[in-house]
Formats: sequence, structure tokens, C-alpha cells
Amino acid sequence: MAKVTKRFQELLKKVDAEKKYSAAEALTTVKSLASAKFDETVEIALKLNVDPRHADQMVRGSVVLPAGTGKTVRVAVVAKDAKADEAKAAGADIVGAEELIDDIQAGKIDFDVLIATPNMMGLVGKVGRILGPKGIMPNPKTGTVTMDVAKAVENSKGGQVNFRVDKQGNVHAGIGKVSFDEASLTDNFMTFMRAINKQKPASSKGKYIKTAALSLTMSPSINMDNQELIDLK
Repeated sequence: MAKVTKRFQELLKKVDAEKKYSAAEALTTVKSLASAKFDETVEIALKLNVDPRHADQMVRGSVVLPAGTGKTVRVAVVAKDAKADEAKAAGADIVGAEELIDDIQAGKIDFDVLIATPNMMGLVGKVGRILGPKGIMPNPKTGTVTMDVAKAVENSKGGQVNFRVDKQGNVHAGIGKVSFDEASLTDNFMTFMRAINKQKPASSKGKYIKTAALSLTMSPSINMDNQELIDLK
């Protein structure tokens, strides 16, 4: 069992483990937990009442956070001709076709997001086994397979967060940095939760959000009132 540091023990004193915090209380409290020597990410963890083994209960999508993520995102685009030019003009860091796929096959992945035009997905499919486990395989549901590559590049660099439920029904995402002011974090949080609620499968019965917690990269978790989050529209 990992040793609990003195720093972490002090942080634990600031969190009531028995309490279900409101969104406002959780966001205020999480900012008080900043203690690392870097700008920690504010992270949300959800347990959803879905069974991802069934295709109609897969929760997956993307949302652009109004205050951004606070991260510098490197974007690569698989496109040719006019679409390649559009991607470059929009600020894509890497643009290519066969040569980009060759780099990926060789293990050279110098990007955080990969976007592709639909006509290039046959080519991208060759490296699906590499991209899939890393969570960066282009997908129409996250807006990364599109003819509007300029918009996709702008969204990715401007605060887009992709989310996907895992096999156990969990969703994890970063919604900003602890250095953000509380209003910005609140906007990001509310926007993210509304996106999650919009993705609720029709076949999901009972409480959609089982549990929810907020934390920093290096802090204890703050348990939240899941009913308040379910009611967010």
C-alpha cells in the first residue's frame, strides 16, 4: 500500500469524506486543495449507470469547454489537397497523408489529437491498432472525422474535451486548471455535465449518474451530490 504523505494528510483534513458536496461547494473546495509545484488539472470522475457492452449504452462524445482546458494541444490532420491547406491555415501542427501514417507506424506520435477527412479513413485504418489504445483514433462522434477540418482544429485547440465510458461505466476528464478563476471552472463544469446528460442512452434505467467526484491531479477526491448533476439540463 502506498504511503500517505504528510502533504496529502493535510489535504484530507479539508475534505469531509461523508459529505455529498454541491457543485458550487465542490468547486470552491477543490481550489483550496492546490498544493503541487505545478498548475494542477481539475478532474471529474463519474460512474454511470450504463453497460458499455451493449452498443446502445455506449456513452461517447465531445464538448468544447468555454474557458478552454489550460493545456497546449498539438493537432495532426490526415488530409490532402485543399483540405490539407485548410488544416494548415487553421493552425494544425502536423498535416499529411501517407507520410503521416508511416510516422505513426514507426512509433512517431508527436500530437495529442488526430483529425481526418472521411475519404482518408481507409488509410487511417491501417494504424487503428496503434491509435485505438491511445484514445486518439479519429471518430465522427468526437468530431475528428469531418470535412470541416478547420473547425475541428479550432475546437481541439480551443478547449474540446473528448469523453468515453470505459468497460466499468466510468468517465474521467479534465475540465480546466486550478489556476482558473471559480467562474471559469464553473462554466466548464456545467458545460461538461450537460454534455454528459445529453448522451444518456434511452435504454439506461434508474439513476444515470451513480457517483461523481471532483479532484486535482494530486489531491483527495470530493464526493458530489449526484442528483444535482442528473438534474442539470
